Amino acid sequence: MDSLSRRVDQLRRRIPGFECKPGCHDCCGPVTASSVELARLPVKSEAEHEAALEEWNCVHLGPNGCEAYEQRPLICRLFGTTPQMPCPEGRGPETPTDESVVLQINQLIASTRQVLV
Repeated sequence: MDSLSRRVDQLRRRIPGFECKPGCHDCCGPVTASSVELARLPVKSEAEHEAALEEWNCVHLGPNGCEAYEQRPLICRLFGTTPQMPCPEGRGPETPTDESVVLQINQLIASTRQVLV
């Protein structure tokens, strides 16, 4: 495992989880991810990507929500866990993501090549 992969795993563990409203996908949309995160996601065809973008959705959003939830990118994990990215339904963890973690994630995103998921 390379250092970027270890870094992504370390940051993932520091983002608190919370229960989303069943059936909600208000925070889902096209996002970017690093090559490490992208490699963990199911492969989708170019046609699937184009169809999702036409609807302004993420290619991994299925009829029952995120089909790649366990492997979702850091940016997706942050939604609803920080005041800068609030859950549209008002949900979130008891304790938001620590600001130092948000800063580290922002730095990682800025320092890595990001690809549209």
